[in-house]
Amino acid sequence: MDSWIAPSLPDLPGSGPGLALYDSARRGVYDCVDVSGTSRTMYVCGITPYDATHLGHAATMIAFDLVNRMWRDAGIEVRYVQNVTDIDDPLLERARRDGEDWMVLGMRETALFREDMESLRILPPSHYVGAVESIPSIVSRVVELLDRGAAYRVESDVYFDLAAAPRFGYESNLDRDTMLALAAERGGDPDRAGKRDPLDPLLWRGAREDEPAWDGGALGPGRPGWHIECAVIALDRLGDVIDVQGGGNDLIFPHHECSAAHAEVLTGVAPFARHYVHTGMIGLDGEKMSKSRGNLVFVSRLRGDGVDPMAVRLALMSEHYRADRQWTDDALKAAHQRLTLWRDATARASGPSAPATVAALRAALADDLDTPRALSVVDGWAEAALAGDATDPEAPALVARAVDALLGLRL
Repeated sequence: MDSWIAPSLPDLPGSGPGLALYDSARRGVYDCVDVSGTSRTMYVCGITPYDATHLGHAATMIAFDLVNRMWRDAGIEVRYVQNVTDIDDPLLERARRDGEDWMVLGMRETALFREDMESLRILPPSHYVGAVESIPSIVSRVVELLDRGAAYRVESDVYFDLAAAPRFGYESNLDRDTMLALAAERGGDPDRAGKRDPLDPLLWRGAREDEPAWDGGALGPGRPGWHIECAVIALDRLGDVIDVQGGGNDLIFPHHECSAAHAEVLTGVAPFARHYVHTGMIGLDGEKMSKSRGNLVFVSRLRGDGVDPMAVRLALMSEHYRADRQWTDDALKAAHQRLTLWRDATARASGPSAPATVAALRAALADDLDTPRALSVVDGWAEAALAGDATDPEAPALVARAVDALLGLRL
């Protein structure tokens, strides 16, 4: 599957510092330790393309774009994979509701997502991989789990046996009652008769009438489960252990917990990810922004209304990436004002000396992507520049390049 066009990435003098990130499994901020030379791997869960990109998607993609940019600023090669769940229940349900071909719907919304990512200047993944194109590999891995006794059949479906994953639960740190509630809420089927454990996740959904199905070989016709999709794509493209697995905090359980369990049983290597990194939810009018609530703000709609995508990006970075936060007109207005301030300052013929500003910007982002502090660093330089501190003719261009390279904002 094709990705999107990469924005330019300016070079900065010197090299960025090491990056520390919060790990949900260990419940603390830890350095991303260099264990593989000068490269890092990252897998970020992508969209199920049954609707346009909303601000929750955008906030998540921006956070991991900052990770990508910080690593690249430190001279690190980044191998980044993102999936597209281009076959799943929500996509089929939306297509039936609207009387539309599910494949056409998925292709259209994936194309719109690419446009939104380009407008927000998100660095594209090295591999942008659909679930459908991965089905042969997924089938092979599910057969392997069956052969090893780590999976079992319930009628035409295949489930993962959690008894084969004794570490299950370490990533989310949740108690069983909470897991059961979240499984029921987030696409699981804990009440399905015939399962060995209500929490056992689906690996392969046998063919149903009026649903698309693919040749599963020994599995029979059907389609893959959600969690095994991401586990297999990550293993195939990035190896047995990845540096960062990322997504919104609504993916902590069951999705990331189950995909980690699948991968670890398949490889015998744990943990699946050195850092499980999760972003907060974006809300509107006091509620989480979600398709089920119908309270979405779409990036494409904002673009269509003439809103500068750089203001959208800046507004979403004004609070910490791990915080659940509200989208408001005031936040967007403040972002426009800040963007104008920065553009006015960097358009000047000279400004305050910039190396210390660039260093402070790097240091803020290296500390678990502390964007509020990073933005205040640039604010301070811009305010001083507009107040008449004009000692360095090279400073405006350097600050503009740093804001571009590290924050992804074109001034």
